[in-house]
Amino acid sequence: MTDDSATLGPDLAQGVDAAAIPDDGVFPGHVDGEAVMLARTSAGLVAMAATCSHYSGPLHEGLRVGDAIHCPWHHACFDLRTGRATRAPALAPVACWRVEEVDGKVFVRERMETPTPSCPEPRGDSRMVIVGGGAAGFAAAQRLRSLGFGGTITVLSADASAPYDRPNVSKDYLAGTAEPEWMPLKDESVYKDLGIDVRLETRVTAIDAKARTVTLASGETLPYEKLLLATGAEPIKPSAPGFDGPHVHTLRTMKDADRVLADLGPSEVVAVIGSSFIGMEVAASLRNRDLIVHVIGPEPVPLASKLGPQIGALIKVLHETNGVHFHLGRRALAYQDGGVLLDDGSVVAASRVVLGIGVSPRLELAQSAGLEVDRGVLVDASMRSSDPAIFAAGDIARFPGASGESMRIEHWVVAERQGQVAAAAMLGEADAYEEAPFFWSVHYDVTIRYVGHAESWDAIEEIGSVAARDAEVRYVKDGKVVAVATIGRDLDSLRAAERVPFLR
Repeated sequence: MTDDSATLGPDLAQGVDAAAIPDDGVFPGHVDGEAVMLARTSAGLVAMAATCSHYSGPLHEGLRVGDAIHCPWHHACFDLRTGRATRAPALAPVACWRVEEVDGKVFVRERMETPTPSCPEPRGDSRMVIVGGGAAGFAAAQRLRSLGFGGTITVLSADASAPYDRPNVSKDYLAGTAEPEWMPLKDESVYKDLGIDVRLETRVTAIDAKARTVTLASGETLPYEKLLLATGAEPIKPSAPGFDGPHVHTLRTMKDADRVLADLGPSEVVAVIGSSFIGMEVAASLRNRDLIVHVIGPEPVPLASKLGPQIGALIKVLHETNGVHFHLGRRALAYQDGGVLLDDGSVVAASRVVLGIGVSPRLELAQSAGLEVDRGVLVDASMRSSDPAIFAAGDIARFPGASGESMRIEHWVVAERQGQVAAAAMLGEADAYEEAPFFWSVHYDVTIRYVGHAESWDAIEEIGSVAARDAEVRYVKDGKVVAVATIGRDLDSLRAAERVPFLR
């Protein structure tokens, strides 16, 4: 257990003046060396753990909105009254303590028991089938149980591993700073306790929407009452010569990362094709392993089309400072004889190649089921497709945006939250995805947090200094701020998530 007493204030077991606890916000302290915070809520005074159950972020430094507290790191949300995780990426509750007020002082007493999740009593023979074992699929399965569904839940995953922290594949896992045992979202025992049947390396070959069945590659057929498609996306591979060779890799899964690492010796020179988020994170991770890395991308500044020229320039400087070699404004035409041929005739020598040129949604099953598809599965705000028994979430879902236009967003937290919304709707409960999308990207010691969605903008407003790594960057379209990126301003990111228009 970490001793936070030196940084989090007083020992709450010894009591604090009641007047010190704000009407809004929280009052941080500790109990037996564990970070705990006091808050006044609609249910009275409460004491809750001040450490996020997702990645141990400092909840006491987060943003309080009513009876909820939002984590400053990855925007998870918790109910202060109960400790319940109400919004991904946190999927587990945090501890609460009994509070007592005596003669104007507030004392934190014994820790209260955290309910252990378990499978509800079976009710009927209803079956929910989830195709996809990523963020959306896992979050949906867990929420089905938390909402009291007592029927059968089957998760069919083509992946070789149980649901894991996919954003870390290109970050800490590839860099060698995250052990394999850190990656799973939950222990295997959780699936057993919740009665969730997770079938790995299982491919669905067909959906019969009329009969409400899915057929597996093994020939087995499973019936469903409601079906969630969360098949995700797959990396795009160029058709140019040489990029189908044994030393050319894509990176999407842990197994992909393992293949990359198995193919890398200490003296390899790696060419990363694409200056996308994945490409830049791969570059940083491989530099952490002291490999020579070249990045080849079509933009003159990496990620400028996504984050603007200011943040793009910072990202370029960060990577150059850490030894990455850039070949920007260039396209790769071929990989042959140990070199990547560029469109200006130059050749970048590289013994290995990692592709990071984007992904495409896996839509084959949705199309075969007769669902309405337009560059994604068309869904409403509850993630329901054109077939009322079939839902879609995550990378394949094209959902209503702020002005009614449809959008598809490839972010981990978005996929998790859409999975939670879909689960509620599958049970007939009113829920809708109506919040600003959020993602984060890490480049060495700099983290960029982004809320909203801006495919284009009319202007960029820079508050603070991007170059000094202390800024809020606002993307303005038609006179409205539609997205905000922050560096070193976590609370500003949380505030932006509350005010950026989406479906509000």
